[in-house]
Amino acid sequence: MKFLFFVAGLSFATLLAQAQTALPPLVVASDGSGQFRTVQAAIDAVPNQESGPVVIQLKKGIYHEKVVVPTLKTHLVLRGEGDAAGTVISYADHSGTNGITTPTSYSVLVQANDFTAENITFENAAGYTAGQAVALHVEGDRAVFRHCRMVGNQDVLFLAAGGSRQYFQDCYIEGTTDFIFGASTGVFDHCLIRSKKNSFVTAASTPVGQAYGFVFLNCKLAADTALAKKVYLGRPWRPNAKVVYLRCELGGHITPAGWENWRNPENEKTAYFAEYRSTGPGANPAGRVAWSHQLTAKETKSYTLKQIFGGREGWEPGQK
Repeated sequence: MKFLFFVAGLSFATLLAQAQTALPPLVVASDGSGQFRTVQAAIDAVPNQESGPVVIQLKKGIYHEKVVVPTLKTHLVLRGEGDAAGTVISYADHSGTNGITTPTSYSVLVQANDFTAENITFENAAGYTAGQAVALHVEGDRAVFRHCRMVGNQDVLFLAAGGSRQYFQDCYIEGTTDFIFGASTGVFDHCLIRSKKNSFVTAASTPVGQAYGFVFLNCKLAADTALAKKVYLGRPWRPNAKVVYLRCELGGHITPAGWENWRNPENEKTAYFAEYRSTGPGANPAGRVAWSHQLTAKETKSYTLKQIFGGREGWEPGQK
């Protein structure tokens, strides 16, 4: 008698066939000890439109290059050796130089769907006074980042595309002004968010009709205490911005008002900024701007990964 087992909608036979045809990891090492010396060369070598994961293993080191994961390089897994601080992709473009704009100032651009990164630092090294300088620009849908670092100053993490979804688990993100910004649905799960000056953490541009913007779950907001003493949780880059913090620990650098309207009172009618059970010295429900929200326990039931990322295809990223 034949027995057929099903895992996540796939038969055992299908899973076995996928495992047998999976490509071996591609190894990148700047010292020449791998198959490739650059991250981009390894990405370019991956076949287009792969249906299963293709792993690119980065040996420890700093990779000084501007990297693009094109649309056709689907299901790519970029994995650093050891912890994220030891494996760094770094570039130093910034807006206003040689025709560079904010969107093109990235160190790494992810256009493909189903991208995963683990144990990698994405850095823009343009400097504290350089202006807009993106470390990581993501356009692809269903992107996952685990144990990664995104470091720079202004406009560090650009989640660019409305309707796309990204998940950040146990990541470290630092910056100065609007350093998490864009139109996508992004979830930050147990992340450390560090401000480096008096400014704004988020600048969401959530499109009209999109149910979720940026959602922070059980995150910690910290600061360079010498330079960041008055920081806002967010301001609306576009009128319908949506940002929600649930059960987050807020440092004393978070200003009592919490939110800012980008010098436009009309944004107060359309933006949706909310918190639930914030803790720490920066938690101040009574001091928040009147147009923000303090959620009830019932209202938070819609903020599960399944609900947030549901929509088309019902994607729910696995947790590790």
